[in-house]
Amino acid sequence: MAFNRQQIEEGVTEVLEEALGVDTEDVKPEATLTGDLGAESIDFLDISFRMEKKFSTPEKPFKIEQGELFPENMLQDPAMVQNGKVTDAGMALLRQKLPHIDFTTFDKDRNVKSLSEVFTVKSLCDFLERKLAK
Repeated sequence: MAFNRQQIEEGVTEVLEEALGVDTEDVKPEATLTGDLGAESIDFLDISFRMEKKFSTPEKPFKIEQGELFPENMLQDPAMVQNGKVTDAGMALLRQKLPHIDFTTFDKDRNVKSLSEVFTVKSLCDFLERKLAK
């Protein structure tokens, strides 16, 4: 079974409601997972697992590889982050590994503490749409 954009958006809304205890009306495309919906870093793993379960079918199991949806471990690499800012090499790696993310606003400051704000409901839907099409 292939999922269309509406089914993906509805599935993401259900996952975020369950994982974060948020109301349906709070799950808007521009809502950030951390700032608007209150997600903490531990919630990202739960969201990934719930999305795998939600979008798996008997014919096609759905698996999100480590670091594919959210960056992991790269922020400890001094070539990627210096003085609390993502380097040019770090930005290039983020764009390569996370093509579903719009880094336009983040790229102006590159403060590591602001990185979580790039993860929005829309970016989750974009990720799923791209990955499920494969």
